[in-house]
Amino acid sequence: MTSSFPAELSLEDLADLYSRHLHTHRFDEISDTGNDVVLGRRAGGRFEDRRSGRWLWNCHSNGGVFNFGHRNPTVIAAVTSALDQVDIGNHHTPSPWRAVAAQHLSTTTGGTHPGVVFSASGAEANELAMKLAILHTGRRGIVVADGCFHGTTLATLATMVSLMEGAGLARPEIVSVPWNDLGAMEAALDDQVGLVLLESIPATSGFPLPVAGYLAGVKERCSANGTLLALDEVQTGLGRTGRVWSYQHDDVVPDMVVTGKGLSGGIAPIAATMLSPDLFETWSDAPRFHVSTFGGNEVGCAAAIAVCGLLDDTLLAHVQDLSNLFRSELGGQAFGFHGRGLVMALTVDDPDGTWGVWRRLRDAGIYVYPATFTQNVVQLKPPLIIDEAEATQIIEAVKTALG
Repeated sequence: MTSSFPAELSLEDLADLYSRHLHTHRFDEISDTGNDVVLGRRAGGRFEDRRSGRWLWNCHSNGGVFNFGHRNPTVIAAVTSALDQVDIGNHHTPSPWRAVAAQHLSTTTGGTHPGVVFSASGAEANELAMKLAILHTGRRGIVVADGCFHGTTLATLATMVSLMEGAGLARPEIVSVPWNDLGAMEAALDDQVGLVLLESIPATSGFPLPVAGYLAGVKERCSANGTLLALDEVQTGLGRTGRVWSYQHDDVVPDMVVTGKGLSGGIAPIAATMLSPDLFETWSDAPRFHVSTFGGNEVGCAAAIAVCGLLDDTLLAHVQDLSNLFRSELGGQAFGFHGRGLVMALTVDDPDGTWGVWRRLRDAGIYVYPATFTQNVVQLKPPLIIDEAEATQIIEAVKTALG
């Protein structure tokens, strides 16, 4: 038996345990891509790679889980204090932690979404949006956009229509249209479509921004058709774009907002689906069709309350300032750059593809991740709490690696 304290586990034992218990080929895949980083110590915007001993800037942030850095002291203090009193709790019983966390989340929308349903993951929160739309509208049709990613449960995976068609798992009631194409969206909306589900900015496609008027146009067409609009902000929400929610840049108020990842503060998993007043009424009157044992767990709620407390005007202004710095320094380089706030992406031609770009950035001290659905694009998502000097270090490392 290996050490009972996982941090003491040797890299050789780690590879052996993975192959025997987690995934037979995972470390072979790691060797093929070069993604051989193993997280060791971590703090703020960086973590230690146990293989090399180097500290890397975390510019993937696990999809936004680490919006507020690794082991954020405010979140840790909130969770530690909560653990003196509570544990997971019971999803069948009223919880003051759950109630206060819901109040804080609703406030982030300016009160447009008073209802909150907690889940354990973003995929589960998206499934709730899909189920509630069917219940509210009586329609089973769902329209999504190519390249948007909403999770890997059976229902959310089915929103990746072309992939599911190839696997023989397509669902005929789910239709995918091109991103940023209002004409295609309008053509797909018939009297059987109850929900349009979109990411506000498709993360796994390398963050192609919505063109001016796109999201507002989708909402207008949905409203005219009696169709609900849910926006998935699992990766783009909670301050990452310089607003609390990315859709707040786009003159649109969706019927549902889905959040997760960063809501945990990187400490205690929690996700949520936020509901407009009409949908909140439907949810409140509905039978118990969505129950989540760990949704709204009291430790996760303590983390969520702390995260909401960090989303003040000072932080949002800081994100805007950093965004301007990245844009001014990385725009106009030999590589492509685009973004909104600290939702950023780099486009680089490399003979070894995006993993070649990944290795160049890793060797320069930057941990990123390729955009799975788009060639030659890597995501650039540093924690929101880095300061200007740290941002400058990241910028110079990117220039060194890709210039």
